[in-house]
Amino acid sequence: MPTNGINRALKLQFGLINYENRYLTAEAFGFKVNASGTSMKKKQIWTLEHDERDGQVVFLRSHLGRYLATDKDGKITCGAESPEPECRFLIVPQSDGRWALQSEPYLRYFGGSADYLSCFAQVISEQELWAVHLALHPQASLLSVARKRYAHLSASDGEISVDSNIPWGVDSLVTLVYQDGKYSLKTCDSRFLSNDGKLVKENTNTTSFTLELKSGKLAFKDSDGKYLTPVGPTGTLRSGRCSKPGKDELFDLEESHPQVVFQAANKRFVSVKQGVSISANQDAETDMETFQMEIDKKSKKSMFRTNGGSYWTLVTHGEIQSTASEAEMNTMFDIEWRGQRVALKASNGKYVCTKKNGQLSAVSDAVGKCSSGGTRSRLPEVAAGTVHAQRPVSEGEDELFLMKLINRPMLILRGENGFVCHHKNSNTLNANRSIYDIFSLVFNDGAYNVKSVNGKFWYVSSSGLVCSDGEKAEDFFLEFLEHGRVAIKGSNGKYLRGDQGGTLMGDRTSVDASSLWEY
Repeated sequence: MPTNGINRALKLQFGLINYENRYLTAEAFGFKVNASGTSMKKKQIWTLEHDERDGQVVFLRSHLGRYLATDKDGKITCGAESPEPECRFLIVPQSDGRWALQSEPYLRYFGGSADYLSCFAQVISEQELWAVHLALHPQASLLSVARKRYAHLSASDGEISVDSNIPWGVDSLVTLVYQDGKYSLKTCDSRFLSNDGKLVKENTNTTSFTLELKSGKLAFKDSDGKYLTPVGPTGTLRSGRCSKPGKDELFDLEESHPQVVFQAANKRFVSVKQGVSISANQDAETDMETFQMEIDKKSKKSMFRTNGGSYWTLVTHGEIQSTASEAEMNTMFDIEWRGQRVALKASNGKYVCTKKNGQLSAVSDAVGKCSSGGTRSRLPEVAAGTVHAQRPVSEGEDELFLMKLINRPMLILRGENGFVCHHKNSNTLNANRSIYDIFSLVFNDGAYNVKSVNGKFWYVSSSGLVCSDGEKAEDFFLEFLEHGRVAIKGSNGKYLRGDQGGTLMGDRTSVDASSLWEY
């Protein structure tokens, strides 16, 4: 079963594209609505909400928190602060995956172009059809509604199986690739799911699916009009026989938390293999050495969940165990970002260190002062969420850990103004696009190299531009500072941000909204 509700279904956000290939746009001035947007940015993103009493009725909420509405004469407004009766719409899906939006109280259809929008059409024509472009971050976990099991790559069988109780490890990451109004499902090894259940390297007609919505759930329809469904004991994901989506054909997209492994100063991996004690005593990375990092939205402290569903927690005498069944004060840790290594501070204000027997205990007053190994030279303390100056790592510092992100081999970044992708005519990168490029994330001893689709590497130029045509790999450092957001620091000690013109820069000295990225 899904893991105690920690993986929540993502709220559906999307852009609506009309017959002239323009996005429905909510303007801040006068809460006016038009269909003039040429790409999907903040003003073009809508959130779908369902009526709790009638699952067929939906509300469309703009980025301003106001609701789309129509009166009896078909006049469109978007100023309602709450979902009023005139904000009620019905989705009428078409065979090509587009939607017609019908006013529930007046039974008229919504459509038009530019500033000429209305909800007065009695029948559906081309002007009343809207293509749906998901605005969610496209990397997620895929949950079968009927089986209550998660999809994962089964490399040995060359398929996607829907039989996992929890979405654990890199194999459970699914990437949605949007192209020409359709979606493909990409596995962590960069293969695409074909409608016959096979995984292939090329994205073709057989790997492209129309996205449909039913009662807030997603269905994937192939080019033959059939829907993806789990088949057989292992839930092989493939197109079935149904030409209408039932419960077996419905899926939820759930947030994919970062999952990490820790290597201690003794060069061994932190594990729960030995039982409830958290110890650095293993030489291999398995599910027992993988921990899900969940960042509390309010405190911004981190919690670490085991594959058994329990949390790391501080117990008597400073020992760290995996005995907590839910989040509470003693399960929360501050992370200090110290270049290629991290330090963890527990709720008792002490640093977590690795004792001689491998046991993790929060007993150190400072990095470099573990009670198991005597006092060493004390290093300056830093506040949680800040970064220690870059310096060589001492192998004797028992409070420092190498932390490796294992479930993002493919990197897709979305900032406050849009996705990161290659600039069409230069070696720079845009940070304000409605489409995204997929980059490779290569781990390098506590740092990461970012590789473009052409095999070249990211680097920060002397002028602060992030470029994508490097012959040599350059180190970047990931800092998970907020729930669902990461800051990226270059080798120049500056953070990556999107500037007002939409260019990706590596020149920010501190973290703000422009330098936090969905990943």
